[in-house]
Amino acid sequence: MPAKNADGPADGAAPSKSEQTRALILQTAMRLFEERGYDKTTMRAIAKEAGVSVGNAYYYFEGKEHLIQGFYDRIAAEHQAAVREVLARETDLEARLAGVLKAWLDIAMPYHQFAVQFFKNAADPDSPLSPFSPESEHAREEAISVHREVLRGATRTKVPEDLREALPELMWLSQMGLVLYWIFDRTEGRRRSYRLAERGARLTARGVALARFRVMRPLVREVHELFTDFLPGMAKGGAAPEGVNDDMR
Repeated sequence: MPAKNADGPADGAAPSKSEQTRALILQTAMRLFEERGYDKTTMRAIAKEAGVSVGNAYYYFEGKEHLIQGFYDRIAAEHQAAVREVLARETDLEARLAGVLKAWLDIAMPYHQFAVQFFKNAADPDSPLSPFSPESEHAREEAISVHREVLRGATRTKVPEDLREALPELMWLSQMGLVLYWIFDRTEGRRRSYRLAERGARLTARGVALARFRVMRPLVREVHELFTDFLPGMAKGGAAPEGVNDDMR
């Protein structure tokens, strides 16, 4: 059975028939989700519109939630490719981060209406569509890895060794704030989202620069611990059950 998060073909290789079918089902699902809404679109309707059997649709995706995970993975892969140029060109942290955030907005632009449609499902903390869910881990880690690379290549910014793991996760969380704003942004061309990306990158770069001072490091670690303790999916090895060791946090 095909891997659910399988990447596309290697560079220069023609996609196989299986990869073409998988991409067709995913593309069809995205269109129907946008046209009819996520809740009203069935796997049977997706299969019919894509011209494949229902069984074939389930062969590639176990359900609608897995289609969304396929979408997340595709966006993550496209973003990884899109940031190559800016990361190769820029060494300034603010410029690198602004380029990465604006590249995400460029890629996501065609899916804005779709994002609005399924946001209420993704906002449910118990939903596998949540960006913090275990099902979203692959796409989430891919996104965080971009921010690790942003920091590594910022040659003029010294990142304390003990914060090198925490900062990329905090930067990704700030990107999630941008995504939330983008969903509700109704300005032409989502221009306010682009402005927010630029100003957010500037603020983040200043914050990272301050983190090199020893007096600031405990604060950064405490903020990171706050998120990992209370956001589902962020804690390594899974969150502690509610009420367990709360008096020790």
